[in-house]
Amino acid sequence: MAYREEGDGRSFETARAFCTVTESFVQPMRADVCNARYELDPAADCEFYVAPESGSDSTADESESPDADR
Repeated sequence: MAYREEGDGRSFETARAFCTVTESFVQPMRADVCNARYELDPAADCEFYVAPESGSDSTADESESPDADR
């Protein structure tokens, strides 16, 4: 997770959450998951999270088509 004030040809007054895994800006709830707020666990609650020790297993639901602003 990174926070950026510009991207996708736009600039913002305040930094927005940017997922470095999906290379896209994300909704605030996704930032909460990534930052482990409210007892959320990225390994369990984020479908894009890939643990280094997981090898080829993926927690992503590949049947779900991602939207532009996850």
